[in-house]
Amino acid sequence: MRIVHGADEGRRTLLRRQPLGETELPAAIRKKNAELFGADLPVEQQVRRILDDVRREGDAAVTRYGKAFTGVERAAFEISRDEIAASYATVDATLVDALREAAEHIRAYHELQRQHSSRSFSERGVGMQVRAIERVGMYVPTSPGAVYPSSVLMTGIPAKVAGVEELIMMSPPGRDGAMSPLKLVAADIAGVDRVFAAGGAEGIGALAYGTQTVPRVDKIVGPGNIFVTVAKREVFGSVGIDALYGPSETIVIADDTADPMFAAADLLAQAEHDELATPILLCTSQAIAEAVGAEVERQLRLLDREEIARTSFDARGGAVVVGSVAEAVELGSEYAPEHMCLLVRDAAAVAKTVRNAGGIFVGDDAPESLGDYTAGPSHVMPTSGAARYASPLGVHDFLKVTSVVAVDVARLREAGPAAARIARAEGFTAHARAIELRLQGGEPGE
Repeated sequence: MRIVHGADEGRRTLLRRQPLGETELPAAIRKKNAELFGADLPVEQQVRRILDDVRREGDAAVTRYGKAFTGVERAAFEISRDEIAASYATVDATLVDALREAAEHIRAYHELQRQHSSRSFSERGVGMQVRAIERVGMYVPTSPGAVYPSSVLMTGIPAKVAGVEELIMMSPPGRDGAMSPLKLVAADIAGVDRVFAAGGAEGIGALAYGTQTVPRVDKIVGPGNIFVTVAKREVFGSVGIDALYGPSETIVIADDTADPMFAAADLLAQAEHDELATPILLCTSQAIAEAVGAEVERQLRLLDREEIARTSFDARGGAVVVGSVAEAVELGSEYAPEHMCLLVRDAAAVAKTVRNAGGIFVGDDAPESLGDYTAGPSHVMPTSGAARYASPLGVHDFLKVTSVVAVDVARLREAGPAAARIARAEGFTAHARAIELRLQGGEPGE
């Protein structure tokens, strides 16, 4: 494991971020894209071409691009309720029970969040109405060897707790053209209303613009690959989006009380996501860094996804040795990671000093991977430094506020004159007269 010393060297090396859109695509994907578009186009240009075609052609474009990218062509995009019901028979009953248990924890957390979220109010004639967004599209990714039923629960349940009337799931089918039964079971447990088998930029375009088959949604949520992320950025404005998600990232902060085995396990839990994941240790001594590095090497050999995790560590992982836990927290907050794990003395007190992180995992008994499945909060969290200004996906992402002004005549007389003066100062006499006419009892003035 690579080890560097000092915050400045850490910023220059391991903690240096790559801007969205500058990700180097694998050669095989670049070759396929060149064949499809006639040139090796940048990601942004490819996505715009796809979105324009989906907007013009609807289902035909979604079918064409889906077949071009995956070799799969389905007779119909939508998964029927019968197919969803039949999926239970092919999933182990104990796993179904585990998904239901996870759903209970996730639902309970978000019901508490709903109670403490913005509520409708009215005071002195002004207030706000809080309503759920009517139709939401949730994107759930697929990758080789990974299905992500947990992401279905973590995205769908907060939406339903918020009161979303129609929740539509978009997810790529497998190589055989079928949707994973495990994903369909999770969708049913989460309360998803409709499921469509399509992915990539064309799936985002179908949700944003609507097609002959896919209804247009009001907001799109959920993570995906670089094409999905850029597509969400392109359609923003036509629809709402939650955030732009990058590859998974975790910072583990460790002092001399940390168990190297736990620190390595937490880092590897993120490294195995994909080759672009970022697992970084911030620690207070060379000895800790070396001990964790040895554990990483030992545990790598035990993983089913060893090659992916090793590639992630070699490319983006490592350790930064700093002078104190406080300096580590400051450096970590500056980086604003998706996950921050605190394996330090008095971790609860240290957690209060963290300024920026999608999620904070406090102490030995709170592994980040518990948060991925059953702790309760959504594991869809801000990445790429967005934790400086953004929050994990939650009930609030599915609510919208409408301001309400219902003042009586007494309040109008109190607040109206100042409003009219400001309006006239801005040159908006019609604004001023709309107030003044009421103040004059409807009698026309000058």
